[in-house]
Amino acid sequence: MTQEELDALMSGGVDMDDMSEEDEHTQEDENSQDREDEPSKDPITAGIEAAELPLPATNENKMVHQLDDVTKESEEKASEIFDIIENISSNLMEKEESLNRVSEILHSNIELFTKLSEKFPDVETFQTQLEKNETALNEINGVVEVLQESGDSIMSVMDIMQYQDIHRQKIERVINVMRALSKYMNTLFEGKIDDEKRVSSATHIAGDTHNELASTDDIEALLEQFGKQ
Repeated sequence: MTQEELDALMSGGVDMDDMSEEDEHTQEDENSQDREDEPSKDPITAGIEAAELPLPATNENKMVHQLDDVTKESEEKASEIFDIIENISSNLMEKEESLNRVSEILHSNIELFTKLSEKFPDVETFQTQLEKNETALNEINGVVEVLQESGDSIMSVMDIMQYQDIHRQKIERVINVMRALSKYMNTLFEGKIDDEKRVSSATHIAGDTHNELASTDDIEALLEQFGKQ
């Protein structure tokens, strides 16, 4: 409120309602002026600022490079697993053959002690040995059965591991598609003139609003900064 308005108010020549309306209009004009002073936000520029900038192209984030490492390491680990499984399977087969030989001996003992027990029923030792050999044979048969089931389980594991090779082939197919697309894009942007023979681009052209340039060091520092985020 100016000094003139204050004097008029004290003398009773100004209506308070008119003063309130005038103040409201003045505030609206100031708010409108403030909005006009704010820089306009281009939707395209806003989208670019909101988007995440790509990381620098290093071995840690090159897609094909990473997929090649995955397929290589996967194949190596699968080969190691197959070697371990094959060794376990070989050991189980050897133990099963050993138990089969022991089983043959027990069968022979049982046959012998059966005849002796029948011929000499009063000799308690023959009957005792017969029972011990029969018990040992039953235990061996149980162990052989477990070994056979373990061998079947190992074969199932090896069949399941075959899917690892299928997955590797799928990844390699994706790699081939990506490489084909990369070659196609390179061919699409290929020019008739080598980059070394091209005329240097203009530094400033008509319509530029500033003359600030980013040097190579500035660009590399910027990329490194975004890589740390």
